[in-house]
Amino acid sequence: MSKLVGVLAFLTLTLPFLAHSFSPDHPTDRRVLVLLDDLAVKSSHSLFFKSLQSRGFELDFKLADDPKISLQRYGLYSYDALILFSPSVDRFGGSIDLAAILDFVDSGHDLIIAADTHASDLIRQIAVECGVDFDEDPAAMVIDHTSYAVSDTEGDHTVIASDDFIKSDVILGSEKIEAPVLFQGIGHTVNSENSLVLKVLSASPSAYSSNPKSKLSNPPSLTGSAISLVSVVQARNNARVLISGSLSLFSDRFFRSKMQKAGSSKKHEKSANEQFLTELSKWVFHERGHLKAVNVKHQRVGEADEPAIYRINDDLEYSVEIYEWRGQRWEPYVADDLQVQFYMMSPYVLKTLSTDQKGRYFTEFRVPDVYGVFQFKVEYKRLGYTSLSLSKQIPVRPFRHNEYERFIPAAYPYYGAAFSMMTGFFVFTAVHLYNK
Repeated sequence: MSKLVGVLAFLTLTLPFLAHSFSPDHPTDRRVLVLLDDLAVKSSHSLFFKSLQSRGFELDFKLADDPKISLQRYGLYSYDALILFSPSVDRFGGSIDLAAILDFVDSGHDLIIAADTHASDLIRQIAVECGVDFDEDPAAMVIDHTSYAVSDTEGDHTVIASDDFIKSDVILGSEKIEAPVLFQGIGHTVNSENSLVLKVLSASPSAYSSNPKSKLSNPPSLTGSAISLVSVVQARNNARVLISGSLSLFSDRFFRSKMQKAGSSKKHEKSANEQFLTELSKWVFHERGHLKAVNVKHQRVGEADEPAIYRINDDLEYSVEIYEWRGQRWEPYVADDLQVQFYMMSPYVLKTLSTDQKGRYFTEFRVPDVYGVFQFKVEYKRLGYTSLSLSKQIPVRPFRHNEYERFIPAAYPYYGAAFSMMTGFFVFTAVHLYNK
C-alpha cells in the first residue's frame, strides 16, 4: 500500500512537468532534447545553444547512444522538440529509434537534423521520411568554384558562401540578411511535388556535389540550384522540421568567421550564419508564424445570440479572431486573403473576410435558398504560417407554412388570370340570361 501511495505521489509531482507539442494555451513551455555524437559539440556550437537558452528554451544535452534516453515517460512526451547533432550515430540509445522519432513528429513536435559527410544510414533514413534525399555518395560534398568563401589557402572550394535564401519574412524574419552564409557539408534534393518541403538555402547554379578528393569521371548527380543546403518541412499537423547538410553551419567558428565571397570585393566582419539560424530556429520552434483562431461566432444580423438553426434567406454575420505568436505574446494577425465558405457538398457562398486590423475578421451574407445541413468553413494555408482549419455545422430549414408571404409577386399573373376568368363568367352569365 505504501508503495502505491509513493508511486501516485511521484506521478502527481512529475506529470505536470511533462512536455507537450506547441500549444496556444502554453506557448512558453519549451523543453528541448539535444542528442550529440560528442559532448565537445556542446562547446564548439555554444553560440547557437546560447541563442536558444536566451529565448527561454530549456536544453537537455545527451549522448546519442546513452542507454537511458527516452522521449516519453508514462505515455507522455518529456520534450517539446528534438535536436539531432549526431550525424554519425548508427543507433540511438534507450528507447529512441526511427519509429520513435517519426511518432514524435507525428504528434506535433519539432525536429532539427544536422548531417555531414559522416552521415549514417539512420540519419539519412530520417531525412528521407521527412521528404529529403541526401546525396547517395558518402564521400560527396557540395563544391562551388564560383561562389566559395575566400581564404588564405586555395583549398578545394568546399566552404561555400551562399546567399540564395527563400523569400519569406515569416520564415527568415523581416530584417534583410546582408552577408552570405558559410556552408560545408553534403547537399540534398527535395521533391518538387511535395508542397510540405521548402528549400530555405540553395546552392548557386555553378555548384555540384562530388568527392573533392577525386577527379570527376562522370557527371555529378546533383548540380546547380537543384541542390538544397538547408530545407524545412511543415507537416500537416503543423509540426516543423529543419534539415541541414552541414553540422559546421551551426558552429561557433562559422558564426564568428570573417568572410568574403569569391568574385566580390565586399568583406564582411562576420558571416550571416548566426542571423540566419537564429531567425530560422524562431520559425522552427513556433516563435513566429504560428496562428490561432478564437471567438468563432455567427448569428443573424441584428442579433447577439448564436441560433441553433437558420432559415433560408436569413441575413447572417460571421466573425473570427486570429492571432500570431511572436515569441513573447500573441499579436493580431492582419491579412486580406482570409475567406469563409458556407458549405454543403460544395460551397454555396464564398466570401472574403474584412478585418478591423486588430485581429477580428467578419462578413455578412444571405443564406442561400437551399435547405439542408451546412458548414461554416475556413481553410487558411499560407507559406510559413501554420494552417487553420475551422468548421462549424448548422442546419438550414425552409419556410414554415405560415411564414410565406400572403401574396407572392411572382404569382400576380395567375391571380390576374383567375379573377379575369371569374369576371368573364359573370359577364357571360348576365348577357346570356338577360339578352333578348
